[in-house]
Amino acid sequence: MALFVERGYAATTTAQIARRAGVSEMTLFRHFASKSAFLVEDPYDPLIAAAVRARPSDEPALPATIRGIRAAWAAVEPPDVAIVRERLRIVATTPSLRGALAAGSAATEQAIVDALVERDTPAPESRVVAAAVVAGLNAALIDWSLSDDANISTALQTAFRALGEA
Repeated sequence: MALFVERGYAATTTAQIARRAGVSEMTLFRHFASKSAFLVEDPYDPLIAAAVRARPSDEPALPATIRGIRAAWAAVEPPDVAIVRERLRIVATTPSLRGALAAGSAATEQAIVDALVERDTPAPESRVVAAAVVAGLNAALIDWSLSDDANISTALQTAFRALGEA
């Protein structure tokens, strides 16, 4: 992150990142598939999927997804907001990373789809719900990263409210 902030995303090479981390580029790529992965990979997918699966079976897909994400968020240690904001600001202001964010979000969407299908939601409905929720969260988080609001929960609440789950 420090290199991206100091030099900008485009001007930072993976060789520089590896040097700063004290590892070889090969080691770096064992942990991250690409330079953009530093900014867009999401480690919470299994937790989100488990929380969606745990929702009551008679709960409709959209509320189950939102409430599952809310429960997953409450279960984790809050992230370093300054780092999250900076990471998202870089994504928001680097056009080439918007596609990487969408690609990175595909894994989150698929985790949600799989959880909903296991709850007997038809696959087409599951895909729509997952895509809507992930797109809403991404939009709210990107907007939040460009604001002065110090509370990341504001972004989540914005997305949930817009999706009908205040």
